[in-house]
Amino acid sequence: MKKTAEFEFSSDNKRYHTQNYYLRERFGGKIIKISLNGGFTCPNIDGTKGVGGCTYCSSEGSGDFAGNPILSIPQQFCEVREKMNTKWQGRYIAYFQANTNTYAPLSRLRELYESALAQEDVVGLAIATRADCISDEVADYLAELSQRTYLTVELGLQTTHDEIGEKINRCHSYADFLSGYEKLQKRGINICVHLINGLPGETADMMLENAVRVGKLRPHSVKLHLLHIIRGTVMAEQYERGEFPLLTLTEYVDIICNQLEVLPPETIIQRVTGDGKKEDLIGPLWSLKKFVVMNEIDKEMVRRDSYQGIRFSSDTQ
Repeated sequence: MKKTAEFEFSSDNKRYHTQNYYLRERFGGKIIKISLNGGFTCPNIDGTKGVGGCTYCSSEGSGDFAGNPILSIPQQFCEVREKMNTKWQGRYIAYFQANTNTYAPLSRLRELYESALAQEDVVGLAIATRADCISDEVADYLAELSQRTYLTVELGLQTTHDEIGEKINRCHSYADFLSGYEKLQKRGINICVHLINGLPGETADMMLENAVRVGKLRPHSVKLHLLHIIRGTVMAEQYERGEFPLLTLTEYVDIICNQLEVLPPETIIQRVTGDGKKEDLIGPLWSLKKFVVMNEIDKEMVRRDSYQGIRFSSDTQ
């Protein structure tokens, strides 16, 4: 594939290192994520660390598009695959998405993960979790898995600022995140870090600082999400009381482009926005036009004559 003149990790008009580019380069074709629900809970839902979950989290535990937990993993996989195959054809990554997917005994994790990996044409596994829910025993098993398949462990950080983490009821600190991150990193496991832009009380400068701090960790990949206000959540009640504003499209595009500029060029950008169920989404409603958002980001990077990593420095404080 021909590279763009502006950016090394691209074969089209993108000026950042997309997941699609990385997976096509690695596997030689289209790779599709199949979202699964292992029936997990979370330590700030079940009372271990808190109750109610993160204030933005839906009743599906941020797994709104995952499979039906009543079904077995093979049944979920087939059901979701059929839906995805109406849009794309390719091979698959099994994605444990809803709630905290390392928050169970190792025997249970092994049963679920191995069942997913056994499905036809599965080339990898993605596991969404919290950095404070990875025991040494589980980390050792994940290291074993990473030798057998393309494994990515997704850590829901959302913000590096503990005062914001407290507002959203995250129930673990940035120091806790760094401890869990190091546990995975020293075992050579691919890590994807989640950040949410637009959290109540977080300024544009603070969001940029999140990206600077994460960039210095040199993660395998990053997901940059827009805050969605979902019906039935604590945050929806706070928003409806007028406790915080939502980002405009222009503000969000500017924040994302600033973040891309300070992230390492080799770090894969799995997302630059997110999906919310249309029937449950209170706002921002402009986020429903996902391709418009992505196109505006592309246009702003061109307008700036910029690209991912142009302002990255491992020494940036």
